[in-house]
Amino acid sequence: LFPNEIKTQQQSLVFVKRMMAVAVSCITYLRGIFPEDAYRTRYLEDLCIKILREESHCPGASRIVNWMKGCFDALEKRYLQIMVLGVYMDSDDPNCMIESYQFKFKYTNQGPQLDILRLLSFYRNQKSLTSNITTVDIKNTCILLIRKLFILMQNLEVLPNDVSLTMKLFYYDDAVTPPDYQPPGFKEGESGSVWFEGIPVHVKVGEVQTPFHMLKVRVTTEKERMERMEAKNILKE
Repeated sequence: LFPNEIKTQQQSLVFVKRMMAVAVSCITYLRGIFPEDAYRTRYLEDLCIKILREESHCPGASRIVNWMKGCFDALEKRYLQIMVLGVYMDSDDPNCMIESYQFKFKYTNQGPQLDILRLLSFYRNQKSLTSNITTVDIKNTCILLIRKLFILMQNLEVLPNDVSLTMKLFYYDDAVTPPDYQPPGFKEGESGSVWFEGIPVHVKVGEVQTPFHMLKVRVTTEKERMERMEAKNILKE
């Protein structure tokens, strides 16, 4: 699934794209969004994970794959700041969500730093190791992020059958991103805000960092949709 080494910006970009694809696929699979045949099975060490197929008979799954390709275009150009995958019920108001999954990106002189929610920081002798990251560290952190996604999905209330998905992209300002830029599969949105009918709860899921990127993941859901969340295992903002 991931490069054997991450020493260049291109290797890091490939890694980030695959990590995003794994995370989005795990979310949609574990939340029961698409049928089984929309996924293929892959293994990450002892983890069995499901990856969305690029060619699928399920229109919704194909749409998500195309959206991800649009995300990759914006990521390659260093325009993308935040990607939000939202779950909603009211077709007339897709900005009113019951769950959202946030992927946030930053950029440095070396390359993009990707924020997908904060899961893990490595510490040794009370010193952060982010300045000396190894490929083994990165892969171990990925596995922990995916495991925590599994735990979170198992403790969320089952979604209703009539939910829909939306994906929103937020870019850096006009000094970075051309004002008329939209990646393939996207159009300019009418509203840049999202909201929840109930009280929102924010859950930190994970963080992965390479020498060129940082990836974080955050989940937001309505408080009443939480079932068996244990404070010891799930950190809330």
